[in-house]
Amino acid sequence: MAIKSYSIGDFINDPESADEFEILEFKKMAEPNVDDFHKHTFYEIIWTDAGVSKQFIDYQHYTVQPNSLFFISPNQIHHFEEWKPLTGGTILFTEDFFLLNQNNKDKLFELSFLDNFYANPCLQLKKSNFIEIKNTINELLQEQSRADKNETIIQSLLHLLVARIQRCIDSKNQTTAPKRSIILFKEFKSVLEKHYTQNNTAAYFADRINISTHHLNLISKSVTGKTASEIIRERRILEVKRLLSFTNQTVSEIAFNLNFIDSSYLAKVFKTETKMSPLEFKSKISEKYRIR
Repeated sequence: MAIKSYSIGDFINDPESADEFEILEFKKMAEPNVDDFHKHTFYEIIWTDAGVSKQFIDYQHYTVQPNSLFFISPNQIHHFEEWKPLTGGTILFTEDFFLLNQNNKDKLFELSFLDNFYANPCLQLKKSNFIEIKNTINELLQEQSRADKNETIIQSLLHLLVARIQRCIDSKNQTTAPKRSIILFKEFKSVLEKHYTQNNTAAYFADRINISTHHLNLISKSVTGKTASEIIRERRILEVKRLLSFTNQTVSEIAFNLNFIDSSYLAKVFKTETKMSPLEFKSKISEKYRIR
């Protein structure tokens, strides 16, 4: 079973649509015709007014409560595991839509809660903060429903929404990494996404974003609490998990395709990270989710 990547059009059951922004309330939303386990080509922000859901993101499980937001970024494996009757909805947007006519192309990277696979994607808010954010969401709903809806207004409201979300996150955190560190870390992650199969060192990635290895490690520690080498290793192990779960590749084939020395070395690294052998992991995931 290969993991499919879906566009916004797929989520509104119109695969031919080139829409780059959509906002939908659950009560008015048809169930998307997508696989249980899937990837997005877009960003998604789920808001929950009432009810409880369980979400799966890259082998991590989250329980989403009322007065909360849940963030999904492109290329993460997502599964809407379980839900009780929900009130709320979802906001879908592409990188291109967010950055359209923006001079600052780092504007999206500056947001700590998107493309950050090391932060909790679920944000539980105080009632007062949730009401403020819901007011902006309601403005987005109203503008999107107009016959004469304006893309510039929608984009401005989206920017206002994420700025308010970021302010809530910053107020909850005692220490926040500087914006420049977040931008550089995401540049590192972006390069890593293109080259994680090649078994490159931290020095390689530091060179690609024009900083020293020491600087890259400082940035990585400030944003995630982990060294760059740990981030690289975790990304490679995540890919091993995905290939074990959603393909028929053997451990030897995975080792070869991801440039591990051999299958024995892959198994050793995998067990250090997960406390399971690759085959034990494959069996557990298959049984739990009936993937095969």
